[in-house]
Amino acid sequence: MKKIFLTLFLLTSLITVKAQYKANPVAFGDKAFNNKDYYEAAYYYKKAAEGLSLIKQQAIPYHSSGKDDKKGKVQDRAYVCYQLADSYRLYENYLEAEGWYYNVLNENYEAKYPLTRLWYGVCLRANQRFDEAITQLTQFNQAFAGEQKYKDIAEKEIKNCRFAKDQYKYPQLIEVVKMKDAYASDGSDYALIQRDGNSYFTSSRFVKNDKKHLNRVYAISKDKPNDPVVINFKNDESKNELEYGTPALSADGQKMYITRWYKDGSKILHGIYYSQFTNGEWGTPKKLNSNINADGFNSIQPFVTADGKHLYFTSNKPGGQGGDDIWTSDLDDSGDALNSTNLGSTINTALDEQAPYYDMASKRLVYSSKGFIGLGGFDFFESWDDSGKWSEPKNMGYPMNSAKDDLYFLPDKLDAKKSYISSDRESDCCLGLFSVQDKRYTLSGIVIDCDTHKPLPGVTVSFIDSISKQTIKQIVTDNTARYAFDITTKRPHSLLLEKKGYFSKNLPAPANGQMSGDTLNSPEICLQAFEVEKPIVIKNVLYDFNKATLRPESKTVLNELVTILKDNPKIKVELSAHTDSIGSDKYNLKLSQARAQACVDYIIASGIEESRIYAKGYGKRNPIAPNSLPNGKDNPEGRQLNRRTEFKVTKVE
Repeated sequence: MKKIFLTLFLLTSLITVKAQYKANPVAFGDKAFNNKDYYEAAYYYKKAAEGLSLIKQQAIPYHSSGKDDKKGKVQDRAYVCYQLADSYRLYENYLEAEGWYYNVLNENYEAKYPLTRLWYGVCLRANQRFDEAITQLTQFNQAFAGEQKYKDIAEKEIKNCRFAKDQYKYPQLIEVVKMKDAYASDGSDYALIQRDGNSYFTSSRFVKNDKKHLNRVYAISKDKPNDPVVINFKNDESKNELEYGTPALSADGQKMYITRWYKDGSKILHGIYYSQFTNGEWGTPKKLNSNINADGFNSIQPFVTADGKHLYFTSNKPGGQGGDDIWTSDLDDSGDALNSTNLGSTINTALDEQAPYYDMASKRLVYSSKGFIGLGGFDFFESWDDSGKWSEPKNMGYPMNSAKDDLYFLPDKLDAKKSYISSDRESDCCLGLFSVQDKRYTLSGIVIDCDTHKPLPGVTVSFIDSISKQTIKQIVTDNTARYAFDITTKRPHSLLLEKKGYFSKNLPAPANGQMSGDTLNSPEICLQAFEVEKPIVIKNVLYDFNKATLRPESKTVLNELVTILKDNPKIKVELSAHTDSIGSDKYNLKLSQARAQACVDYIIASGIEESRIYAKGYGKRNPIAPNSLPNGKDNPEGRQLNRRTEFKVTKVE
């Protein structure tokens, strides 16, 4: 992919032939296109489009100005439109490509170029217009009668769009920020590594001495953080316009592995080399043997493990799954390769995989792939090695991934919550360096008994996806009564707590990482015990004097009972009202029944089935405290206790 290496040979060629394009810009465009110099091809096709007055039509939202100023034959106009769109797409300038594919469709050239709607949909996806992309790709699959592989591409892109929509709606709890100052330039900046507080990375920024843009390895010293210095390799002038990138260091830091490439005719030849640091300078790069660099094939993007004994790399050599694959090799004491092994079909696909990173301690592989469902382009995936068997690669989600290309993962050695990536998410042409701050957290707490306030073992705590309603993880509390779940995205989750003889609770998990308890206002969640037919007083259910009308504050209290009933759909309850001894038995029975019914009516109106709750007024028949003192005087405190509202579980289904 040209953007990853940004060879920029095309800039030189543009200068040397600039005066010649006027004669036949389409021919120059075709030549560049056939050589896969898509940036250069777009330059010439755009000149041809200007000559055909096509540029005037390319105005947002990409429709004709209405004037009849068309020039050239229809087939010429169609060809230039389509070739220009393809050129933009193939060097991954999807914004420009989208407009030109629209022109092809708008001018009814689709019959001549039947893949137009497919590539238009791909561009819409890359530009994060997912619903429109799905529409176009679906139309393509319904109408296209050509090779199945293109319909497969469309189907995969539709899946990508659906996955991306969900990811953008509920992103990972991480923050991705573009790095500035010495780490940013007018070219590409990518493949950052760190060693002893120093940084090394690849950049195609303008080189004053060479007076051109060339990929070089740069070093930034911890002592001079704003002064990137190009690394020059000794006596390496065997090829014109050599380029270097994707550095990796041996365990002792004295050997640098690099990708080295140059242009040979119309081909760009890539290989992995290493350079020894001796007497204060980097020696002439030495090409690794044929275990790594197979004749006629490319090997790129070296990564050396922390012990210096293993090399992971990317290659399209035979023995893979198709396209670029991830390989690994054992290194001998001199740093050369003893062998090479393809990581297999779990890791690699028929499409491209690139830029491996492997952590020996966790046995975790992070790499980029186009072969799995993702957001588009290269996405980061992670997999773990279990005794030589790789786990199914997992997409690392948005915003770790974007609709563009995302490669070269590196964790910060000093901050476990920080890492670095390379991405073109903010560019139409070039990779940039980004820092990633991990803001994921662990939701943890303790479950207690509401009455005793003691830790409650034996509680089943389920961590549930609030959208799919699927249980993500489930634990049973031990004697510590603690629970813990990892919160990784902004997707809503909830906790369901269940124990026999206790009311279940279903609580939303906080999105900000601050556990705020029972209703999640403290680190503790309490469960209320109950026994069938044993009344539980509902405190602070208040009425006006001699009335059954609920006060607003009473409704707030009853909402808690509504929550209990919703969280415990298998229970049925009786809600009862009681009075003190003032007034006749008939009067108090009538008043208490009316008050109990008012509560029940409110609860039913809040969404609880009528069959699960009924009202019962007991009047003054069931006092829980004396209404008068032993000396016959009034007992206000006792009367207050007797004027109460209760509920009890009558049945558990």
